[in-house]
Amino acid sequence: MPTYEYEAADPSHACPRCQNGFELVRSLRDPLVTSCPQCGSPVRKVIGAPAIGRSVSSLDDRAKNAGFSKLKRLGKGEYEKQY
Repeated sequence: MPTYEYEAADPSHACPRCQNGFELVRSLRDPLVTSCPQCGSPVRKVIGAPAIGRSVSSLDDRAKNAGFSKLKRLGKGEYEKQY
């Protein structure tokens, strides 16, 4: 299930939880969250960074194992195959 991030729509009328932002694991079929579960103040969904490819070396290793090649740019229009 995806994790969604929320923050207070109006920080001046919010509890510490929604002022700082919070995450909820929700199904796509669950109703939209429009208020903080703790204090009831209005919240909005925040677009967060995806959690994929955190380690470049790990991503390179997985790509190599899957049969992909990595190219290194040598100059304008010139590339060298690294693996």
